[in-house]
Amino acid sequence: MTVLEVTGLNKSFGGIKATDDLTLTLEPGELHAVIGPNGAGKTTLISQLCGLQFPDTGAIRFLGRDITRMTPHRRARMGMARSFQITSLIMDMSVEDNVALAVQARAGTSFRFIRPARRIASLREPARAMLDRVGLLDKADHPTVALSHGEHRRMEIAIALATQARLMLLDEPMAGLGGEDAAEMVALLRSIKGDRTILLIEHDMDAVFALADRISVLVYGHIIATGAPDEIRANAAVQQAYLGED
Repeated sequence: MTVLEVTGLNKSFGGIKATDDLTLTLEPGELHAVIGPNGAGKTTLISQLCGLQFPDTGAIRFLGRDITRMTPHRRARMGMARSFQITSLIMDMSVEDNVALAVQARAGTSFRFIRPARRIASLREPARAMLDRVGLLDKADHPTVALSHGEHRRMEIAIALATQARLMLLDEPMAGLGGEDAAEMVALLRSIKGDRTILLIEHDMDAVFALADRISVLVYGHIIATGAPDEIRANAAVQQAYLGED
């Protein structure tokens, strides 16, 4: 079953078409990158996919079900998780508690009393397993505010994994990263390819071409090309619109 099917998506703000007859599919286990210049409509697209905005026309199907007008929390319950350009962690909680909240949200149980919940193995053990997977188990008891920006980005991946999301919407996970942090994020995303279906919105072309199974190029709200990385590199329209001669 196709994980995500977007058909004829249109969204306008005044006279500006943020998404223009946009059609896109994601297959199980695929890492599909969407690239495009600033103002191409990438943020509007991901906002419609997660339910923060509704399209004017068009349809979004997730796991075969029409979710076009479904609320964000219902999409999350179905197995859709989103990371943001700006980190959205609870800074005065510990690293482990942040991830445990995601485990609890997936289980649907009460997390009203945080301290007793820390002793619940069904929350603690999955949270620690996800932190281990992203290389942060040694920081589990640290306050989130004490971690670096790169570590915050890896925490967000751990949270998405902890929800057992079938589809991860990653909105510029490389933003603000450089050097070793960027290399670690690429390695982490490569390690979870195939386990999850991932839609990646990203400006870092080195990361995109290193990771993507397919790439869609968005210009003025419309996808002008979709294909394997080598096809996109060689596409004359893409080079003219976005990648440039180099």
